[in-house]
Amino acid sequence: MSTKDDVREFLIARRANITPERAGLPARSEDRRVPGLRREEVAMLAGVSVDYYTKLERGKIRTASESVLNAIATALQLDGVERAYLFDLARAASAGAGRRNPERARTSVRTSVQRVLDSMTVPALVYNTRQDIIGSNLLGRAMFAPMFDTEQPNMARFIFLDSRAPAFFGDWRLACSLTAAMLRFEAGRDPLNADLTALVGELSVRSPQFRICWAEQDVHEHRTGRKRYRHPEVGDLDVTYDVLELPGEHGLSITTYSAEEGSETAEKFVLLASWAAARDLEAPAVSLDP
Repeated sequence: MSTKDDVREFLIARRANITPERAGLPARSEDRRVPGLRREEVAMLAGVSVDYYTKLERGKIRTASESVLNAIATALQLDGVERAYLFDLARAASAGAGRRNPERARTSVRTSVQRVLDSMTVPALVYNTRQDIIGSNLLGRAMFAPMFDTEQPNMARFIFLDSRAPAFFGDWRLACSLTAAMLRFEAGRDPLNADLTALVGELSVRSPQFRICWAEQDVHEHRTGRKRYRHPEVGDLDVTYDVLELPGEHGLSITTYSAEEGSETAEKFVLLASWAAARDLEAPAVSLDP
């Protein structure tokens, strides 16, 4: 879709999520034709005219000021990630967006980064913005062994296209929803990223579940939390994940998966390391940069 389409669908979806009661407006007894706020109600809450908000919702956001965008975000009760996404869409719609030089997604890590990964005692993976796994340590390859069957492991492709994914994730539908939301957030940040656009197109064609999740217009930025996996060799793993950005490496981040000391999952990590060593899981290729 074009940026105008992205703006329109995002604002409509967010408007539909806010009821008059939640927005602090008086409840009305008559039947409402929309599930959430009307355009005129959003305009009133944001302090702009109905005509002006209608133009914004139609995707004409290029000239919107920062104060107007903040007012719209407040009226729609956007969280920090959604607000950032709205501003990203506005930047993409501006005249300067078309002149930016898009950066291709990195497909490898420096050898120094690989040494850091190998020194970690917990599973760790390096992702680029389109969720290619371009680096890992032994425990990371062991924990996500089903994904490393392909030449270039990709978390999004595995979740939406691999028949093993529903059994591997403790909550597969939540994983689908969050993954689509993360891809949308990255697409807003870098709308000219051809690799990311191609991935979204591929998943849209091949996965009905992705089409459902993408249509929800949600955005999400992964930072930290808990997840549960069902590993085919060691069983359930209940882990805490933390995402660490790599300074100086555009679009790359390290995700670590840890467990409380003495927990059942921590003990299973020991079993996982033994299993991985016995399997001699092959490390992915890294760049030759120093």
